[in-house]
Amino acid sequence: MTRILAYRFSAFGDVAMTVPVFREFLEQNPDVEIIMVSRKNFGSLFAGVPNVIFKGINLDEYKGFFGLRKLANELINEFHPDLVANLHDVIRTKILDKIYRRKGLKVFKINKGKEEKEQLTDIWNLNKKQLRRTVERYADVFREMGFKVELSHQLRPAAIHKSGIGFAPFAQHRGKMLPLEKSYELARVLSQKNTVYFFGGGEKETEVLQRWEQEIPNTFSLAGKLNLTEELNKIAQLELMISMDSANMHLASLVGTRCVSVWGQTHPYAGFLGFGQSENDIVQVKDLTCRPCSVFGDRECFRGDWACLEELNIQKIVEKV
Repeated sequence: MTRILAYRFSAFGDVAMTVPVFREFLEQNPDVEIIMVSRKNFGSLFAGVPNVIFKGINLDEYKGFFGLRKLANELINEFHPDLVANLHDVIRTKILDKIYRRKGLKVFKINKGKEEKEQLTDIWNLNKKQLRRTVERYADVFREMGFKVELSHQLRPAAIHKSGIGFAPFAQHRGKMLPLEKSYELARVLSQKNTVYFFGGGEKETEVLQRWEQEIPNTFSLAGKLNLTEELNKIAQLELMISMDSANMHLASLVGTRCVSVWGQTHPYAGFLGFGQSENDIVQVKDLTCRPCSVFGDRECFRGDWACLEELNIQKIVEKV
């Protein structure tokens, strides 16, 4: 049994994207085991994936070089890995890589395509094209180790009986999020023919969604009511999820639920479309040459009018549904 120590500490959506890759890689290589090191609260993402051992840590306990050295030693002593997969490639993981190389371990790391992504998000670049998908970049790390991996890019529904529509109107950054009045109107239109379940987290989002639940018939807010396992179970039972380019799209992929995804400043070209999700289910304003201007949706609008989101007609989303 070959044991691979893999790490990726954030962001939530990026960690979720490793799951379908692990699943298919391990099915094709049954004599491999992955120790996945990430934040404690991400553990439920990996539940039920055979041959994955999840090691949840609290990063505050491993600050600075000496903290990371302590973490590296703890992981080696506990798991005795054969190979190391750095699926994050940030300063923290670069330090871990160095420590492991000094200990004689072979380390393989993701190529995030930083320069390609900078070129893609250059608003003056008019020749924008699809970059390698993130899930393939994860698989490339295992390929570099010498393993064969063929990703199916197919959804695997986790539930047989599906009903209702999930709607996650929030995202971490403004550049990824429909204006709330548009989302409210969308919920109102959809709820006339469907039961709509709202997803969100945090105090502010929960307040907003509770208010929507009271004002729009046939809607239910699940914000703040479910833990991650329960949320995944609920998404698995939905006929459809509607999400911004956010973690909810990747949660839908994880449980095999189709997702209509809405893109503003960001673009599927950067490689972050959910695993197995169809390009036909993408909603975006197509004729803006400045898109995408950001990989993460965290920039101020260059034009100042947020046209990529303000000009998006919710009818487009209704049609997809």
